[in-house]
Amino acid sequence: MASLQDQLLKAGLTTKQKTRQANSDKRKKNKQKRSGVQHDETLQEQIKQDLAKAKAEKLAKDNALNEAHKRQLAQKEQHLRIKQILIHHQIKQTLGDHEYNYTFDKKIKKLSLDTVTHKSLVNGQLALCGLDDVTYIVTRETAEKLAELDASVVLVQNDRVVDEEIAEDDPYADYQIPDDLMW
Repeated sequence: MASLQDQLLKAGLTTKQKTRQANSDKRKKNKQKRSGVQHDETLQEQIKQDLAKAKAEKLAKDNALNEAHKRQLAQKEQHLRIKQILIHHQIKQTLGDHEYNYTFDKKIKKLSLDTVTHKSLVNGQLALCGLDDVTYIVTRETAEKLAELDASVVLVQNDRVVDEEIAEDDPYADYQIPDDLMW
């Protein structure tokens, strides 16, 4: 009795090449069984789970990097905005004989100012702001706006001193006490 393959070949339902391919596949499968290589569904499921886990970890890492990059860009943009405001609103030509001491980056610095600027700074009409080791003299309103953006930029912002009215019967009205009295 002839095999099923021989019968299919005689009937013309298959070709010699297809029968050889079927025999080859059958031999390979038997050889894999003998050598211990198994392609279980559990192994394939484990591989799929590992791939899904790796993909989720990569997505989380990419999202974290994107957020860090966005924060860095926002900080840089805010720094440039503050610098632009300081440069645009700074008061220039204030060089004078009066010295004003202030701290900037844990260092005491001196600034030579004219009389009007010194008095305005002491009275709180002007403020000192610092950015990138540069000191800027700005108005009180500008300093308040900058404090909203970044409070560390404002170096000196004195409270407003209301000019006290002098009583008419004050015997010492002609003798004002200076604000910057040096001992």
